[in-house]
Amino acid sequence: MHHGQTLYEAIGGDATLRRLVDAFYPIVKQNPVIGPLFPDDLRPTMEKQRRFLTQFLGGPPLYSELYGHPMMRARHLPFPITQESADAWLDCMRQALEAIGMEPSLRKLVLERLSGPAYHFVNR
Repeated sequence: MHHGQTLYEAIGGDATLRRLVDAFYPIVKQNPVIGPLFPDDLRPTMEKQRRFLTQFLGGPPLYSELYGHPMMRARHLPFPITQESADAWLDCMRQALEAIGMEPSLRKLVLERLSGPAYHFVNR
C-alpha cells in the first residue's frame, strides 16, 4: 500500500470487490455454521455487501448513500451470531480472498480490518 492510499484503492477498487463478493457467497452457502443464516436469493445480500465493503475499506460511501448509516451491529441483531459464526465468516472471507488471488499482505490487512466488526456483531 502506498502512503495516502486507501485499502479500497490498494486492493484494486470496485473490480476486485465484485470478484471478492462473487467468490465469497458460494463459500458461505457451503459453510454448515453460517450458510443456513443466508437467504436462498443472495443477490440483494451480495449487492449490500459490495456497497458496505467499498465504504468500509475507504472507497465511495455507496452503502450510506442508499441505506443510511451502516449501523451494522443493529442490522445484524435479528440473526444469531456466535463467536463460532464470526470465526466461520472470517474463514469464508479468507478463502475468498485467496480464491481471487489477492496478495498475502493485502489479504492480511483486509482480514484484520474485518475482524473488528465480525466479532462486534456477536450477540449470542
